[in-house]
Amino acid sequence: MSATIVLPTYCEAENVENLINEIQELKLDLTISMIDDSSPDGTADIARKLQNRYGNIHLISRPEKLGLGTAITTGFRHILKLRKVPDYIVTMDADYSHNPQDIPRLLDAARKGYDLVIGSRYYQGGKVNGWSLRRRLISRLANVIAAVTVGGRLHDCTSGFRCYSRHYVKDVLQNLHSQTYEIQIETIRQARLKGFAVKEIPITFVDRKRGKSKLTAIESQAFVSYIVKSILGNLFLLWKQVTTRKSRVHASNCGSQASTP
Repeated sequence: MSATIVLPTYCEAENVENLINEIQELKLDLTISMIDDSSPDGTADIARKLQNRYGNIHLISRPEKLGLGTAITTGFRHILKLRKVPDYIVTMDADYSHNPQDIPRLLDAARKGYDLVIGSRYYQGGKVNGWSLRRRLISRLANVIAAVTVGGRLHDCTSGFRCYSRHYVKDVLQNLHSQTYEIQIETIRQARLKGFAVKEIPITFVDRKRGKSKLTAIESQAFVSYIVKSILGNLFLLWKQVTTRKSRVHASNCGSQASTP
């Protein structure tokens, strides 16, 4: 079972070296793909130093801060072009909010036949440490709305700690267009639309201790915009299904009448 860890980074010089060292200590058959958006704090320089220590780190440096969604899809495209495409792809934050010790648990769940495994803060047994009550309530509300949008009884649709199967990524990549954090909703929605199996496992999320949060007002607006578009898209699909069903019933009735002597 092979895996690649995708680490989108922007100004994570305080965290990335220790995080990568811990991932390496897991002794898994894995590579690490770091997608850095020209961090001014030298994050990419640390990655280059680690490349000399380890032989399994790929660094993709982008010219500017282009958003989490594009970082993840850039990572997916890079991985699918590797000579040996891994069985699974794990995405996680580079700020230690996600515990690298949980990576084997995500992979173990995926091996049981799930194409998308979500490390969930709100599934039974999951926890969030270090957040204010206000931030917890906003996150909970966002996840309730997101769950209604994608359809299904998921508890944490916005978690970025995930494991994707190779088959899932190959199938849905061309349909992923998110720029920022809405990528988390879009990937679940695509799994639902295409019939991929989704699983949640509990994790403990710890608010970053070093560095600053990267979530901006523009990215929050993009998240809300995607939710609205998805709801409208769902309503259109529902209307189309109802219209098609009525047309079939009408055609069937007309056929019955025409054949009546």
